[in-house]
Amino acid sequence: MPNQYPQIVLASASPRRRELLSSAGVQFQVIPSHIDEIQQADEGPEEFVLRLSQEKAAEVAQRSTISGRWFIGSDTIVLCDDQILGKPENHNDSARMLRMLSGRSHQVVSGYAILDRHNNRWIRRSITTDVTFRILTDHEISGYIASGEPADKAGSYAIQGLGSFMVTQINGSYSSVVGLPLAQIIDDLQQLGAFELFAQ
Repeated sequence: MPNQYPQIVLASASPRRRELLSSAGVQFQVIPSHIDEIQQADEGPEEFVLRLSQEKAAEVAQRSTISGRWFIGSDTIVLCDDQILGKPENHNDSARMLRMLSGRSHQVVSGYAILDRHNNRWIRRSITTDVTFRILTDHEISGYIASGEPADKAGSYAIQGLGSFMVTQINGSYSSVVGLPLAQIIDDLQQLGAFELFAQ
């Protein structure tokens, strides 16, 4: 009897990552991870997202009740002036971040880790994308915050949502800014034999 559960497991509660994987036709389970997302001392941005991605995938894969073979963990951060901008704590924190990003470029670093639980093989990658904002008025910043969209977003914005009004230029992977570098992860899933984009 075939396994009723997809063998790919996304260790994330992010609806954006679910939508990205689904858009490529990937069949997967969603089982959110439970880890502390705290940056370690002397840990660079890429090291940070790669470690969190691996810990998320590993934490879900270690649960004996979970069926699946390939486990995907992912993390995305916004970087400006070498400062990591995570999810805002409140409206004032959102305003601080948006003022910092206004009229200039910043980096979005997305990492992912895929574990093949059958042979304990890992693939880990990080992708950095440059994003440029136009100059924002105080009215625009307060209005955007009032929309509620920045509340649970790294850097206090969503490029795929209302926040697109702020973005004048992007150099790199759009899907990576949304939350998952889709071209790279689809290639890796195919290399692992976990997914076939176009069946023979």
